[in-house]
Amino acid sequence: MSTITADVDVDVPVRTAYEQWTQFESFPHYLSAVEDVTQIDDTLTHWVVNVGGARREFDARIVDQVPDDHISWRSVDEAHAGRVSFRPTDAGAHVELSMEWEPTGFVEKAGAALQLDGMAVKRDLLRFKEFIEERRTPTGAWRGEVHGGVTHPEAQGPALPGAGATTPGAGGTPLGTEQTSHGAGGTTLGPDETTRAGGGTGTDETSTGAGGTTLGPDEPTVRRDTVRGDDPDLSV
Repeated sequence: MSTITADVDVDVPVRTAYEQWTQFESFPHYLSAVEDVTQIDDTLTHWVVNVGGARREFDARIVDQVPDDHISWRSVDEAHAGRVSFRPTDAGAHVELSMEWEPTGFVEKAGAALQLDGMAVKRDLLRFKEFIEERRTPTGAWRGEVHGGVTHPEAQGPALPGAGATTPGAGGTPLGTEQTSHGAGGTTLGPDETTRAGGGTGTDETSTGAGGTTLGPDEPTVRRDTVRGDDPDLSV
């Protein structure tokens, strides 16, 4: 197994650098050996790579991921593994990339012996530096965590009160299921009535979410951030 390690300092915040690396499908823009990556789900990816003229395809699974700290992945056949880690610096972020792969064939083995693969990874990190410093923003982001190959979604904020739960009234007094609360302007609401974002009341009324989307009485006005996005302006 050949191990390659390289690092680079980038003039963007750690969060920006990290979020760009969550976008596996953008890897061909700055990793020269990667022809294509398809994100199948939150942890499974399909890679097409070309190392020294030897073309390979394999599936790789993200095995550990912590926002703004690191991402680790390993191919299903365990012939390839990678880890990218991040730490803040005074000017931005320090990015370190470590990759392991099993050379096959004369060309790959010769390249590993001459350390040409390590030189290529260093150039790739410099391409990443140029890419992200020019854009200043990532092409997408995913803020969930992965441990042992198991996804832990990003926090969506405090949970909404469930059925039968008590919510505080004026002054912090808990309200029971048979008690009433007050809407805008002091309007008394029954136990089955809802409050409207704009101040009106009624069980059948609707409220408006982000972007003008009309929500029904049972739909929460909770904004969900984009998961693993793609930039339509980019093309491989």
